[in-house]
Amino acid sequence: GTVVCMHIGSSSQMPAASPDAPPGVQAALSFNNAMASMMDFLFSGVLVSFPRLKLAYAEGQMGWIPYALERADDVWEEHRAWGGVRGLIPEPPSTYYYRQIYCCFFRDKHGVASLDTVGVDNATFETDYPHVDSTWPHTRRIAAEHVADLSPETTYKILRGNAIRMLELD
Repeated sequence: GTVVCMHIGSSSQMPAASPDAPPGVQAALSFNNAMASMMDFLFSGVLVSFPRLKLAYAEGQMGWIPYALERADDVWEEHRAWGGVRGLIPEPPSTYYYRQIYCCFFRDKHGVASLDTVGVDNATFETDYPHVDSTWPHTRRIAAEHVADLSPETTYKILRGNAIRMLELD
């Protein structure tokens, strides 16, 4: 039942395209930390061994998740013999994502458009206040724009319900 909150994948170093890249490159690539960490967990066997462990990827956004899950499942299916996961991961990695991983986003229209694959039960809206890369002071407007075309049930899940369920709150 423990939730491990991963801050942009909790990597010790932000990615950069080159040593002299401006800070904007790091900001644009920060989701890569979440993706690398998520792949580590999906292939590690930890989520198999601890089926009630939950991960939440703060600041990771979610538009990248559909392809990452597709690729993870393809690698599991086609390469698990030499990939070191035969016997370690009995089901496709996406199984463990949908069961145990939550993505957090504050500005990701592509991710919202991909909710059928991201998972309406796996997505949570965050504010990321007071960081520079946040939606404050326009958070309410931006949240409303992101959920404008969603059903009331999905809107509730993303803005509140999934976080309540993830954290096992009343």
